[in-house]
Amino acid sequence: MASVRKRSWTTGKGEKRAAWAVDFTDETGARQRRQFQTKREADAFRVDIEGQLRAGTFRADAAKVTVREAALGFLDYCEGRMRRGERMTRHNFKVYAGHVNNYIVPELAREAGGKRPPRTIAFDGGVGGVKLAQLTAARVGDFRDRLRDAGVSVPTARKILGTLQLILEYAISRDMLATNPARGVKVIGRRDEGPRKIVPPSKEVLRRLIEVADEDFRLVLIFASATGLRAGELHALRWRHIDLARGEVTVETRVDAYGQEDVTKTAAGMRTVPLGAAVVAMLKQWKLKAEWSRPDDLVFPNRRGGYTGHDNMVKRKFLPLFDRLAALHEAEPEKYPPAPARFNWHALRHFAVSCWIEAGLNPKTVQTFAGHSSLQVTMDRYGHLFRSEDHKAAMSRVAKENFSQWL
Repeated sequence: MASVRKRSWTTGKGEKRAAWAVDFTDETGARQRRQFQTKREADAFRVDIEGQLRAGTFRADAAKVTVREAALGFLDYCEGRMRRGERMTRHNFKVYAGHVNNYIVPELAREAGGKRPPRTIAFDGGVGGVKLAQLTAARVGDFRDRLRDAGVSVPTARKILGTLQLILEYAISRDMLATNPARGVKVIGRRDEGPRKIVPPSKEVLRRLIEVADEDFRLVLIFASATGLRAGELHALRWRHIDLARGEVTVETRVDAYGQEDVTKTAAGMRTVPLGAAVVAMLKQWKLKAEWSRPDDLVFPNRRGGYTGHDNMVKRKFLPLFDRLAALHEAEPEKYPPAPARFNWHALRHFAVSCWIEAGLNPKTVQTFAGHSSLQVTMDRYGHLFRSEDHKAAMSRVAKENFSQWL
């Protein structure tokens, strides 16, 4: 199927040259040739290429196209999807481009002369110059190890490898590659780098924040803390999504940081969450005085009726609440306790989920209301919050039956 032979020739300057050539015919009947400096390299390639030809996985372009070229093609493809509105938000595109420019093909950022984004680790160990045919699972593993050695966290390294895997899937769809060497390459961190147990804000802390909030923002705080909606889902919420008679909110859209509205991130994100009677009463009052109250109007809009900028809301409305509590304590320390440590807006979602668990909702129901993609996600993040008297009773029986003589 493939043959190895030594080639000798003389250059235009009269210099003698020699190399080992592997000649073979690909699956289309076209003749191919690869050249190597040593016979050992040529023999190794011959064995590999014969295996690919037998398995039907050989792609001629894999020996010509680099990861860089495939990555640029992938970004062009994503940009086209974004432009056509095909489930590709500007935020998604920016994330993929960031992974490519800063880690997978870091020379792109240097060539553009741009500054390294804040919180991005300087990295020069990319794989942009590697031919697709030479990108083996071992090389992907080496790339992963270089990321970790450079200080890239486990979650970020996983996301970067996820983007690399998508790039290679794109290459497969364009017949540049037959198999994906990044598939199955895992990032394993230390035990203390795994997902941390979520500790939601206490009821007392949340109560104090709500007390010092202005009347309008108070409803936003209460709604977010009761429904567990993500920030993007909250800001995309329209009155047609809220059924005040039935007391429930339907989540089916989200808006990103660039003001692009789309469906929820996953199918599980589309859900219906019940509303408590007190929250329904507050929403009725809010709607009566709202300037924007038609079915397609946003429930929590900005002054012009458009999307509320989340970062702006956090900076101007949410974080100042902690400062107000600190000022109250400083003015009257005997009356007001110290201000709590700051936490981010997403902690309100954790608070909502913790309240559902405390109220006795079963894990599957919690998963549904939270819009988690799987029960595994729910239990990984909140499993430690589930308490059961049955568990305590079982432990008591174990202790009584086995250790009663010492107790």
